[in-house]
Amino acid sequence: MSERPEGITLRPYDPSDDADRQALWDHKIAFETGLGTGTGGDEKAAKYESKLDDAYRRRWLSWVDRCIDDEDRCLLLAEAAADAGTDRTDGVVGYIFLLPERLAFIWDAAVINELYVAPNWRGEGVADALIEAAVDVARGQDLPLDRLLLDVDRDNERAYAFYERHGFEPWGEIVAREL
Repeated sequence: MSERPEGITLRPYDPSDDADRQALWDHKIAFETGLGTGTGGDEKAAKYESKLDDAYRRRWLSWVDRCIDDEDRCLLLAEAAADAGTDRTDGVVGYIFLLPERLAFIWDAAVINELYVAPNWRGEGVADALIEAAVDVARGQDLPLDRLLLDVDRDNERAYAFYERHGFEPWGEIVAREL
């Protein structure tokens, strides 16, 4: 395990805290819009961005709340204090969302649904700390297979290299189609 970066705190998301809800939603928007950037062109980016309306926000946060009710450590926030003289801000700088144990049968394994770190905090060990915390939570789940998996776009070379560094390797292929 690597050492947590100085000034970084990990804690469970608090669905009753309005600041947590807003920070999570802000990072969710950045996560979703980032999915289309550089890994699929303008059409993919527009598709991901177009879904992020108020109705989606309400539905997604409600789903998050239900997941938290099942397993309060399934959504962890990374908080940091701003570095003096940098463009970094205080507060929530990233999150990791591990699906609760009751959803393990979707893939017969623990599933990282989302991992996001604000761009100006990338490369500082925040994602490493989040992934290690998620591994700890996943190890505590009663899983059909002792696996932790996630979906990563092969065109996202930086993310792919990060996951490989943490021991992830290809395990099958996901295919999709429009409904």
